[in-house]
Amino acid sequence: MKNIAILVLAAGKSSRMDGIKQLEKINNKTLLDITLEKLKSIFSDKIYCVLGANADKIKAEITSKNIQFIENQNYEKGLSSSIVSGIEYFNKEALNFDGIYILLADQPGIEIVYLESLLLLFQEHKDTIIASNYGNKLGVPAIFPKKYFPELLLIRGDKGAKEFLKERKSEVISPELSTNFFDIDTKEDLELFKNS
Repeated sequence: MKNIAILVLAAGKSSRMDGIKQLEKINNKTLLDITLEKLKSIFSDKIYCVLGANADKIKAEITSKNIQFIENQNYEKGLSSSIVSGIEYFNKEALNFDGIYILLADQPGIEIVYLESLLLLFQEHKDTIIASNYGNKLGVPAIFPKKYFPELLLIRGDKGAKEFLKERKSEVISPELSTNFFDIDTKEDLELFKNS
């Protein structure tokens, strides 16, 4: 397995959810735990989770073990700030990774086999961005080689890595495999997903 850091972005304040989104449950598991458990079936360590709003409450309820939490003090500045805080943490701790695998905590339908397919592509193309193809745009889950870390530190706003990927689409490979990218932002989304 390549020397990759897994970075799960879960710092948002879930303003559209009317509750703490990361702790909403599907089959008695929180959204965040569903994502973390999938990752733990592939990786034994180097799983980092960026928290911001409600960090203490979330930490208290998460059952997944051996997760390193990173606090994003600037979470109000949007998704990009969580990516930045993750890379800043790696730099501060002098952690040297070949790549960073970025995921969201609110996409419970993404299958393990899909997550593995990105990894396999990265092992074959270790200097290329591996990103998910949503048809009309590129997005996460995505793996960024370390040569992009300095540029990722400059991203701003709530688009996360989307704009970054759009500007570099000629430098991106996507897996042929597809998956359920449905992301949960509202209570209605949650019910839709549960009933699908």
